[in-house]
Amino acid sequence: MAKDYYQVLGVDKKASQEEIKKAYRKLALKYHPDRNKEDKSAEEKFKEVGEAYAVLSDPNKRKEYDTFGSQGFRQRYSQEDIYKGSDLNDILREMGLGGDFFSRIFGGGRGAAGGPSFRTYTFNSGGPRPDMGGMGFDFGQAYGDAGMGGPARGTDLVYELPVTLEEVFHGATKMVSYRRGSQVERVSVKVPPGIATGKKLRLAGKGEPGAPGAPAGDLFIRVRVLDHPQMRRDGDDLEITRDVPFSQAALGSSLEVTTLDGKTLTVRVPKGTQNGARLRLRGQGLPHFHGTERGDLYVKVNVPVPERLTKRQKELLEELAQEGL
Repeated sequence: MAKDYYQVLGVDKKASQEEIKKAYRKLALKYHPDRNKEDKSAEEKFKEVGEAYAVLSDPNKRKEYDTFGSQGFRQRYSQEDIYKGSDLNDILREMGLGGDFFSRIFGGGRGAAGGPSFRTYTFNSGGPRPDMGGMGFDFGQAYGDAGMGGPARGTDLVYELPVTLEEVFHGATKMVSYRRGSQVERVSVKVPPGIATGKKLRLAGKGEPGAPGAPAGDLFIRVRVLDHPQMRRDGDDLEITRDVPFSQAALGSSLEVTTLDGKTLTVRVPKGTQNGARLRLRGQGLPHFHGTERGDLYVKVNVPVPERLTKRQKELLEELAQEGL
């Protein structure tokens, strides 16, 4: 059945990412099964709002959902694809509701004597990548319950990695130092082009050591994209603001813009361009995450009003005022 994810979360189609996250937190708290043990429909509602959030919180999935609609979107994404890279469990943990969303969705139930049944769900892009030296990086995160009756698996570790917008554009290899037990480890991390804040790279078996006979935990590299001094990111699109004098906006002109890869492009400013207009340079934005295409670069026009005028400028403006300008 087709679903309106915006309606499920109760948000407008123009809602910001912060508004979408706020709506999900409110509904997750309301419908969490542990808070509604007498209401069997609550768990289905809980899953439904989680699915809506997983789609709308991801700029790329949201764009495809808006473009193709619910049915077209589901033809392109499996259920596992929908949740790939989602921070649902992180949000639930922050709210004190545990981190069991994926085990509820994909069937991680309880074992025969009421004990936990071991099940791990990994949302990845196809397993270890050879260009990462066979270290087993996955995009997403592994979720699961503790094993029953066996030695305890090692604790997962999370490392926050700041990256620049230029590194997101080109991709980068970063060296990470972190403490593992009593040792300081160094690993090389390949940051793929187009990655967004909050996405996680998983280094399998590089977390805390487990009990004897048990596997070590994993190391999660959580990406944080730093603000750029000139450009603002919106999904895979970029925006830069440039001042254009009133005369040039009215009569038309051109201006030069430097892109993230160092190219200088000329942008035409049409006659009558209004303050706040956005001029698009197609395909000059960030690369799509795991894709071959790129977003767009927008030049936002700012028509400033001068605070001080020369005598001649004032005379000319007074003449224009007499002409109705």
